[in-house]
Amino acid sequence: MAQYFEVHPTHPQPRLIKRAVEIVRAGGVIAYPTDSSYALGCHIGDKDAMERIRRIRRVDERHNFTLVCRDLSELATYAMVTNADYRILKAHTPGPYTFILPATREVPRRLQNPKRRTIGLRVPDHPIARALLAELGEPLMSSTLSLPDEDYPLSDPQEIREKLEHALDLVIDGGATGLEASTVVELHDGTAQVTRVGKGDPTPFS
Repeated sequence: MAQYFEVHPTHPQPRLIKRAVEIVRAGGVIAYPTDSSYALGCHIGDKDAMERIRRIRRVDERHNFTLVCRDLSELATYAMVTNADYRILKAHTPGPYTFILPATREVPRRLQNPKRRTIGLRVPDHPIARALLAELGEPLMSSTLSLPDEDYPLSDPQEIREKLEHALDLVIDGGATGLEASTVVELHDGTAQVTRVGKGDPTPFS
């Protein structure tokens, strides 16, 4: 049965953030708010937790996970970023965008796109997500909290609790979020291609 933390949406309580990170480090799967919708998150090195997220979402090994990072310097550890790419990233992070870039050797093979060796990276602009990442000190392996029978990502923490309380270790209630996932943008040495339109405005990349 999932624990349930009510965390202040703009001034997260350090005690609850610390406890949430302890749950992640112990192999837990959490639901947490971002600047788009809620997301599922687990430790980057935990294969079992990753498989649990796949089962919750009913996706196969081709599903792309995202590494949610606290800042651009962390992002550069996991992706090969050209100067042209960096200018685009700097202009649009933090924010509701996921950027697809070539993965570095720091990224476990199971997290990469199996054919293209790319990885999705995101720097969210949400106080709770940023507090979690600062306490964790490394990216959260994440996936949008979309269930197979739902048209939109889950945005109500009470609904998440009702539907997934036996599948998760923790639900972080930071209030309701939006109903859109992040906008996904593939970067190729300064060339940007939008592959999914979500909350982030796609106009700058068209």
